[in-house]
Amino acid sequence: MAQVSFTALEGVPRVQPGQDLLPLILQAVEGAGLGWADGDIIVLAQKIVSKSEGRYVDVSTVQPSERARELAAIAQKDPRLVELILSESQEVLRCVPGVIIVRHRIGVVAANAGIDQSNLPQEGSGMSDPALLLPVDPDASARALCDRLRAQTGRRVAVLIIDSIGRAWRQGTTGTTIGAAGMECVRDLRGERDYFGRTLLTSELGLADEVAAGASLVMGQAAEGRPIALVRGLEWQDSGQTSRDLQRPVHQDLFK
Repeated sequence: MAQVSFTALEGVPRVQPGQDLLPLILQAVEGAGLGWADGDIIVLAQKIVSKSEGRYVDVSTVQPSERARELAAIAQKDPRLVELILSESQEVLRCVPGVIIVRHRIGVVAANAGIDQSNLPQEGSGMSDPALLLPVDPDASARALCDRLRAQTGRRVAVLIIDSIGRAWRQGTTGTTIGAAGMECVRDLRGERDYFGRTLLTSELGLADEVAAGASLVMGQAAEGRPIALVRGLEWQDSGQTSRDLQRPVHQDLFK
């Protein structure tokens, strides 16, 4: 019987800038009484990685450019927030009331450059209007944690950093991998046979994104406070792939 478990780990404290995530991961797994096994995948919400890396900006201190003011008028947003969006983006793909769709500097296509202002306490932060940016290099963040987890546990583990991202032609967001290390992110099924013996010609499985979506279900999206999940039972291959292997090359973009 094929079976994969997704377990959101409880009791993870609020992450502070500069805080090392490795002890939090180890303590959360130990606290759940799960131990470690070869093939385990640790899934981290982007927000705690950004917090640990100090990716805070006080929107009230940002000086908007003329371009930001133009887009803000269309999107009906604060020009200072729009300036932040532009600073995090390679290009603006769409701008309509309520949302600006961009190609983020790390390559993902996301609304408002993934900038988040939810669940950020103002009191004690020293900021009047705090916002949280995506990690500078989520793949590098995942790689560093993966290497340290393998050394600490002696197990073959992988690390994914995920965020909630919308998709073309679909309502709602879903957990999506923006940083990965240790495991295959895209599984190439081309050349394999289907149930009736036909050769698969185009099938590629976004494995890391499927794991991200499942983990997101148990981690939650609002006030649950469960930013770390342990995925167990999935078979995967060691790989040097990163989240960028999940991104469709710009010249193959069918929706731009």
